[in-house]
Amino acid sequence: MLKGKTALVTGSTSGIGLGIAKALARQGANIVLNGFGDVEGPKAEIAALGVKVAYHGADMSKPAEIEEMMKYAAAQFGRVDILVNNAGIQHVARIEDFPTERWDAIIAINLTSAFHATRLALPAMQQANWGRIINVASAHGLVASAEKSAYVASKHGIVGLTKVTALENATSGVTCNAICPGWVLTPLVQKQVDAKAAAHKVSNEEAKKLLLGEKEPSMQFTTPDELGELAVFFCSAAGNNVRGVAWNMDGGWVAQ
Repeated sequence: MLKGKTALVTGSTSGIGLGIAKALARQGANIVLNGFGDVEGPKAEIAALGVKVAYHGADMSKPAEIEEMMKYAAAQFGRVDILVNNAGIQHVARIEDFPTERWDAIIAINLTSAFHATRLALPAMQQANWGRIINVASAHGLVASAEKSAYVASKHGIVGLTKVTALENATSGVTCNAICPGWVLTPLVQKQVDAKAAAHKVSNEEAKKLLLGEKEPSMQFTTPDELGELAVFFCSAAGNNVRGVAWNMDGGWVAQ
C-alpha cells in the first residue's frame, strides 16, 4: 500500500515509535528512524521487512538538528511522505515543585519539535498533493492527570497543532491526525510501574494492575503494534478524509 513512500518517525528506536515504523514498513514504506539508545537492532528489524532504512540521531530539542534530519531524509529518499511526530519525555511533580528546566525540555521535545518537523515537511507534501502527518499525542492530550503539568500541556498542544495543520491543508491531499494512546508499556511507563511497585511494596504485576485500574477500564495496555495499525489506516485511502481528529486508543480512559 505504501510502496515508494518514505516515512520519518521521531523517537522510533523503541516503544511506540518503533511499533509504528514497523507497521508502515510492512506496508512497503521506506523508513527514517530517529532516537537514542540501540540503533542497529531497530534498523535490522526494519530492513528484515524488505524496505530501505536510514537513521538520523537528531536531538529533538534542537531546531537546527531537526532541520538537518529533514534534509538528510530528503537526500536519502527524495522527500518525507509520512511524518510521525512521536518523540516524547515525561517528568512527574506538582506545579510548585516542577523544575523549570524539565518544563522547558518537555515542551521542546513533545511539542515544539513537532512544529519544526511539520513546517519543514509540508512544502514537499503540498507540492506532491499527498502527505500524512501523524502526531502521537496521548489520552493526556484530551484529559488531565495531577503532577503531569508539562506533559499534559504539551499533549494538549499537540492536539491543537494537529487541528490547525489539518485545517490549513483541508482542500489538499495532505492530512494531519493525532493518535492518543492510553497506557502503553513503553520504557517510560515501565518507570512509573517500577515507582508504584516500590511505593506500595508490591510486585511489578500488581503495580501494573494498580496503574491500569486508576485510568483504563479495559485493564490492558495498548500495544505499539495496535497503534501502528491505526497509523497505517490514516495513511490508507480510507483515511483520505479523516482530518484533524484526536483518535484515542485508551481502553475507555476518556469515556469515563
